[in-house]
Amino acid sequence: MFLQRIESNKAPKAIGPYSPGVKLGDFVYLSGQIPVNPVSGEMPETIEEQTAQVMQNIEGLLSELGLELRHIVKTTVFVTDLGEFNQMNAVYASYFDERYPYPARSCVQVAALPKGAKVEIECLVLDTLAYERQMSQGCGGCSGSNGCGSECCEGDCGCGQ
Repeated sequence: MFLQRIESNKAPKAIGPYSPGVKLGDFVYLSGQIPVNPVSGEMPETIEEQTAQVMQNIEGLLSELGLELRHIVKTTVFVTDLGEFNQMNAVYASYFDERYPYPARSCVQVAALPKGAKVEIECLVLDTLAYERQMSQGCGGCSGSNGCGSECCEGDCGCGQ
């Protein structure tokens, strides 16, 4: 099957009939993460603590694929109180390295979230690790001067040759 399920002991288990994340090709889709601590099963109280736990859960899932937060392309943030937006936003921003662009993002207020959470974040991620390896080896990929079939690509340029 082309679709790969993503789970981690560094993130909570799914609480319903869904995968915490799935990967198809270079695309990774993470289901909305709520602030449940994967070890204790507990959820912190404040929006700041909850946002930090959500981001740690996302990092845990990404780590299963060797990915980092910098690979996130788009997030959707769900909060139960937009009055807490600034507090959530400050914690959220602290998890991203300013050397890379922040992900595109939507943020909406919802009436309620599972388990009484104040915040939930889902992500669209792009796995660029194969391309990063090629570039670090001086390989331009399929369109580069070395092209397919060179030792540089090592069969992971994605073109099928």
